[in-house]
Amino acid sequence: MANRTIFTDSSDWGCDMHGRDLPRRNTVTRRGFMKGGALALVGTSIVPAFLTRSIYAEMDKVAAANKKLVVIFQRGACDGLNVVVPYQEKNYYAMRPSIAIKQNEVIDLNGFFGLHPQMAAFKPLYDQGHLAIIHAAGSPDPSRSHFDAQDYMESGTPGVKITQDGWLNRALQNAPDAKPTAFRAVALGTQVPRTLQGKIPAIAVANLADFSVAGKGPQTSPISNAFQAMYDESTDSMLHGTGQEMFEAVKMLKAADPAHYHPAAGVAYPNGAFGNSLKQVAQLMKANLGVEAAFSDIGGWDTHQNQGAATGQLGNRLKEFSESIAAFWKDMGDDAENITLVTMSEFGRTAKQNGTGGTDHGHANVMFVLGGQVKGGKIYGMWPGLNNDQLNEGRDLKVTTDFRNVLAEAAYASLGARNLEAIFPNAPVQPQTFLKFS
Repeated sequence: MANRTIFTDSSDWGCDMHGRDLPRRNTVTRRGFMKGGALALVGTSIVPAFLTRSIYAEMDKVAAANKKLVVIFQRGACDGLNVVVPYQEKNYYAMRPSIAIKQNEVIDLNGFFGLHPQMAAFKPLYDQGHLAIIHAAGSPDPSRSHFDAQDYMESGTPGVKITQDGWLNRALQNAPDAKPTAFRAVALGTQVPRTLQGKIPAIAVANLADFSVAGKGPQTSPISNAFQAMYDESTDSMLHGTGQEMFEAVKMLKAADPAHYHPAAGVAYPNGAFGNSLKQVAQLMKANLGVEAAFSDIGGWDTHQNQGAATGQLGNRLKEFSESIAAFWKDMGDDAENITLVTMSEFGRTAKQNGTGGTDHGHANVMFVLGGQVKGGKIYGMWPGLNNDQLNEGRDLKVTTDFRNVLAEAAYASLGARNLEAIFPNAPVQPQTFLKFS
């Protein structure tokens, strides 16, 4: 097919188609606490040591703004062509004889694109106008290395290896009235991801039920007791000052009773790490702890072999992915109006299947943006086509939307970040380049 514009603006969109953890042992040392400005508390929870003011200081102001950004990284390079399927492209079926999604299996979106059949949970979100889709999105950097491509996307500086911080941390730095609160930036995992590294303190939590420091006695862990003792005996003003804030942060979280959290009526998160992470994001946000940015990731997208079509390896991952996000959205209830969620993956996969029923590392991919203020029910961007002469390097879907443009618009709308040059240096990103999905 010829190139087709699938977006012009929000009201007229063209053709209407489209390292630093403590050892895991029962002692805590002052050096371990201070090293790198981060503390491993219990299990796999990390809290930044350098909190310069009380977590309560700006809580009312943060709550008033009430806008939140959730970023999801699909690690391993998801096959965007089988996620949002261009089922009217004849070459799609010619290039994928055994893994293409049949036309009668696709969940139709607009007569040209359709969702993978295992993503039925996304269809109501799309129909209700909350879910926007950006196809043929990706990085201008041609790397097919998972490590490099993920690093470039998380830093927000494709092709530049020396960037020290992550794009989301820089976005928070440039948000209005940026004041540190203990839970302002949270990652669900064992360590603060590249995306959130930087000047703004960020917390990494793998299990909220284990996020505990304060208190002594038989009901607290040896690590909790050791840290409390170290804090009590310390004469270091910096340790003592920031330590008190940390204990207050933990008290706030404990008051939310993580071990006994119950999602909203009718909400059932999938049983898996990703579903559990989004359930915990919902809990943190509902606890009104001042969360502005949250990050989670989900792996398992590197489908070189036996990818499957309507069912199989990729389908199973997509079911967990979509149902977890849909559950989170429903769980947040009225608060979802103030949330923007954006998904990304380091690159797509080859347009043509390989000899083992899979796909290899490609280029452009698909991104989702979900939110109460999102102009969803549309597919944004420019579709480059799948004819052989339209492919990148003769093998991949071409990138027509820079991923930084999508992230910038999400940060601009949800966090109020305005200095886009500081967030994405040297990027061709300005409000006039936005797709206007928000």
